[in-house]
Amino acid sequence: MDRITINSSYANKFLDSNVLESNISKSEKSLIEIETGSGRGNDFTGWLNTPYSDEYLEIIDVAKNFRERFDTIIIVGIGGSYLGSRAIISSLTDTFKKSQPEIIYAGNNLCEQYHCELLQYIDDKNFAVIVISKSGTTTEPAIAFRLLKEKIEKKYGKADAASRIIAITDKSKGALKKTADSEGYKTFVIPDDVGGRFSVLTPVGLLPIALAGLDIFEILKGAQEIDNHTTSAIQYDRNIVLQYASIRSALYQQGKKIEILLSYNPKMYFLIEWWKQLYGESEGKEGKGLFPAGLINTTDLHSMGQYVQDGERILFETVLSFERGSAGIVIEKNEDNLDGLNYLENKTIFEINKKAEEGTLMAHLDGNVPNIVISIPENNEFYLGQLIFFFEKACAVSGYNLSVNPFDQPGVEMYKSNMFKLLGKP
Repeated sequence: MDRITINSSYANKFLDSNVLESNISKSEKSLIEIETGSGRGNDFTGWLNTPYSDEYLEIIDVAKNFRERFDTIIIVGIGGSYLGSRAIISSLTDTFKKSQPEIIYAGNNLCEQYHCELLQYIDDKNFAVIVISKSGTTTEPAIAFRLLKEKIEKKYGKADAASRIIAITDKSKGALKKTADSEGYKTFVIPDDVGGRFSVLTPVGLLPIALAGLDIFEILKGAQEIDNHTTSAIQYDRNIVLQYASIRSALYQQGKKIEILLSYNPKMYFLIEWWKQLYGESEGKEGKGLFPAGLINTTDLHSMGQYVQDGERILFETVLSFERGSAGIVIEKNEDNLDGLNYLENKTIFEINKKAEEGTLMAHLDGNVPNIVISIPENNEFYLGQLIFFFEKACAVSGYNLSVNPFDQPGVEMYKSNMFKLLGKP
């Protein structure tokens, strides 16, 4: 069975062998700590079990019902409450064709214009709402849900509105749980031992993904595949979690401060956004951590490519590289050849894009930019399930390598307390 793999050949010449060996040893110890629950934040390692839950069966049934009843479904959440599902949905659904039902998002910003346009847009839609929040009081989703709750009750009446709302929240406490119980909403539980950015494989991510018509069983199967092949019993040379965590930790120790995750497939944009939160919130504390950035090439080669090639040597790249395309669009010969493209005759756009990727790797290697290549057989649920769980597991290992707790986010609360004071919150 195919799995994602890592090619470190574009990074090897930049790695001090002693530093790498030290970080391999650290990673091996960190992975054991994760498996045994003996490391910092061990009360938030429930995500390790999420690929094996049978809750997906109920999720599939509920999603089928909603897909048949509604033409528009609004996902309300921010950060880990929506980025993971949006990453997979945007990766695997048609870029231009509206899905049926259409999936739209709210609660991820405080822009007045966005909310105004959203409320106007759903005036003539037969819509439902999935609200995702552990507490129910996070400002952005709480405001969006208040507005949507008023809208849905005014349009359909309170009784019908309740059948159009699902709350994914705490099992026993919090404002959203209280509202859901009071109003009679269908609920799913955010597990106590799973933090938001690690929650893609819980109902937080799986229900929206299933509502988009995607195969969540294949996603879970992919996650299980990677989990089984990245245990502490698997040696470094066959363990992609140990490889990725060790190499990026070694590069950081050798002075690299920025990791750029990039893809030559623009449908990976939100997956990169999810990765940025996962690694930024997990590692960026106590004055430590790589800064996670993202690019989509070849687009960004025409904007940021100059800096990557010739700017300050404080960064390295991790490339999400697909082995197979899907559409097979071929460039045909043109008799006039005014655009000078006949040299591409009979080549597919996927092949051309791959040569752009390979040429950029060569150029950046010459420009002293280390590259890690994550090779993905193709863009589907099974391999994205592998990718999600791989990044989660490697993130936990990397955090332990830094001697930080990868499962908390104390710095996030500071802006909130300032905002609340400025707004006069009691």
